[in-house]
Amino acid sequence: MQHRMGVGELLDANGALAERGWATEEVRRYDRAVLKSPDPRIKEWDYYCVLTDDFGIALTVADNGHMGFLGVSWMDFRERSFVNGGVGTPAPHGAMALPSSADAGDIVQVHPKMQIAFRHEPGGRRLTIDAPDFDKGRGLSGELWLAQPPMDRMVIATPFTEVPEAFYYNQKINCLAASGHIDYAGRRYEFTPERAFGVLDWGRGVWTFDNTWYWGSASGLVDGKPFGFNIGYGFGDTSAASENVVFYDGKVHKLTDLKFHLPQDGYDTAPWRFTSSDGRFEMTFEPLVDRHASFAMGEISSAQHQVFGRFTGYVGLDDGSRLEVRDLIGFAEEVHNRW
Repeated sequence: MQHRMGVGELLDANGALAERGWATEEVRRYDRAVLKSPDPRIKEWDYYCVLTDDFGIALTVADNGHMGFLGVSWMDFRERSFVNGGVGTPAPHGAMALPSSADAGDIVQVHPKMQIAFRHEPGGRRLTIDAPDFDKGRGLSGELWLAQPPMDRMVIATPFTEVPEAFYYNQKINCLAASGHIDYAGRRYEFTPERAFGVLDWGRGVWTFDNTWYWGSASGLVDGKPFGFNIGYGFGDTSAASENVVFYDGKVHKLTDLKFHLPQDGYDTAPWRFTSSDGRFEMTFEPLVDRHASFAMGEISSAQHQVFGRFTGYVGLDDGSRLEVRDLIGFAEEVHNRW
């Protein structure tokens, strides 16, 4: 377990993963043109989530084969509320032209009801959103700059045992200090790099039809240094590597297996617990907002509960030292998709 991947092509001549495992940079090259699976099984997305202690925003651009999606969600942690907004397009099958790399290629999506752009610039990423119909016409727009100095990330290539050509190639880039503003419902919300941090969830792959996964993420400052983590399981065959890592001062510290302990009677009714097999990640999570969403259309369905809240506990670094974490804003989710 915890196999480190080398540099090369993502897929072999048969369309299966050439190497499975994890890395701290984009070492494998993804190319949609060589995929051998039907278009509806190909899933591509870029998802950004930027949080402060009081509010946050999530932006999504996704080509899920049978459906394209542009999404924005606004979370108010003081009011314990959220608003989802989005527009769909039928069966893009690659027409959204999402980049093959997380480090190059801009995304600019224009729809009559929403415009989203994710652009690369020296030293970081610029996100822009204009959604005049958001929240029944209250409107949301703005621009955020996410600084990205040289630092490690979580990269993983995961196969699916039952389908040889199915795979999940994913990158999580945490601890992106954010600055800028979002205008929502006549009020301006300022994001400052001392208290606002973003994460990029970049995914490309060929999926199986029915999947349930658990994912958690947080970014902020601990002892004055950038700190964050990515945790999760349930998606594909992770025998070669887990996606569990801690980020501290620009470096990744690799973890093994973790377990999410959810409340028995609802996602936001009681604290969650997180435990690790090696004792290096022990957290409680106080939920604030359950950003839930679901849809069903024939055999296709999705049910997600992305719960935002505060993490408290400790992590163990690779050198044996221990970091105490208190009230760090982040999220944990359970998602079940059939598509």
